[in-house]
Amino acid sequence: MSKVKSAGRSSVSPFPGAPVPGRTAERGDRHVFIRDLVLTCRIGVHQHERVANQRVRINLDLSVEDPGQIDDDLDKVVCYGEIMTGIRHVVGAGHVNLVETLAERIAAMCLEDRRVRAARVRIEKLDVFPEAESVGVEIERLQTRR
Repeated sequence: MSKVKSAGRSSVSPFPGAPVPGRTAERGDRHVFIRDLVLTCRIGVHQHERVANQRVRINLDLSVEDPGQIDDDLDKVVCYGEIMTGIRHVVGAGHVNLVETLAERIAAMCLEDRRVRAARVRIEKLDVFPEAESVGVEIERLQTRR
């Protein structure tokens, strides 16, 4: 895993190796991403996790069809503002037991836009173990509707 320097501290890059320039360039993709989004939500299987919010960090990398000439037109691109709104809606929809479930729901929301070819989602719970910065899961899902 690659180390990156951020705000005076060293951390592990959320997506080492992504994007892969040759592979995505051949297909004509661009990447829309959200890094280190921290939200609170009700998540977990234990009783104490059902009654109190927990902090989660969300990282997202979307491989998106390159629309060609965009002419500075927002309607021709996948808008990260709309993706942020969608993530907030998914996270705020109520208690979920597993980080895997939350990641799947966020990926599915992103893939509703047919221009999104693949979604890589990382969910980290930040306050589970005092000796670990975070624990969580990362998934990658491909667009199946074409």
